[in-house]
Amino acid sequence: MSRMGDVLAGFHAAWEFESDSVLIRFERGIRTPRLYQALGERRIPHEAIAAVTLSPGKRGTVVLHAVPRPGADPLMEAAAGQLKDGCDPYRLVLPAERETLAEYYADELRAQITRDDGGPTDRYLVAAPEAPLQFKAYDGKASFDGKLVSFRWFWTGASSAKWKAGDQSFPVSDLSGIEWRSPEVFEGHLRLLRRETPVAQPAQADQDPAAVVFGLGYGPVHESLPFAASVLAAVRASGPALTSDGVGATSAPAVRRDPADIADRIRHLGDLHQAGLLTDDEFTAKKAELLAEL
Repeated sequence: MSRMGDVLAGFHAAWEFESDSVLIRFERGIRTPRLYQALGERRIPHEAIAAVTLSPGKRGTVVLHAVPRPGADPLMEAAAGQLKDGCDPYRLVLPAERETLAEYYADELRAQITRDDGGPTDRYLVAAPEAPLQFKAYDGKASFDGKLVSFRWFWTGASSAKWKAGDQSFPVSDLSGIEWRSPEVFEGHLRLLRRETPVAQPAQADQDPAAVVFGLGYGPVHESLPFAASVLAAVRASGPALTSDGVGATSAPAVRRDPADIADRIRHLGDLHQAGLLTDDEFTAKKAELLAEL
């Protein structure tokens, strides 16, 4: 391998190549993706890497990509392929004139990982973001202290079903996994999957006391994804998950929403529209989506 401590600096991050791992330090500048800033730095053991690629990027750049092995990183497991390339922590973007240097490091790194088949791992090899963590969702505040996940509902956003259920606390030992749906798509949410559920969990996250829903400005990726990854790592550490992949997804059929909840969501969209946070087209489209569920 190259000399221990060699550093390859790119846009928003620098990779330091060590004898058994790559230490990724993310910048904290204004232009740096907020997820990178939240992560700070991450150590990626060579055994957590399945492959290394170097490809042309946008506008005179090249991209060095360390592809993680399935199951190696709780952050990427929680993301489940939903991260945009621009905030994928395994991608280092460099000026095109540094392609030769990047190729050298890519070859050196490949030489370190050929001794493994690159298949799925039976445990997490990359450390999860550390608890305590918290963030504000649209309908409540989520907190995690390392052992207990708590949801405290907001009267302005929580559905009547959640109000009736009351604030929730879930020991990680009672969970089998999580389901994270990016807040960058409509209907994003974080759902906790329980090991033993007497009845099926509601299909709609806004009706499920074991889930918080996202919205514009609520549950952003840089807050909710590290939270989800931290919970997922704690769940796996507490015992074998009942889901096949440690994350899982619900397959309950869609249900019709409470008309009162739909009306509340539409009023909230109207407030965002009036505040200039939604364009006319976005407001019309999202309102139509909600009305279609009645």
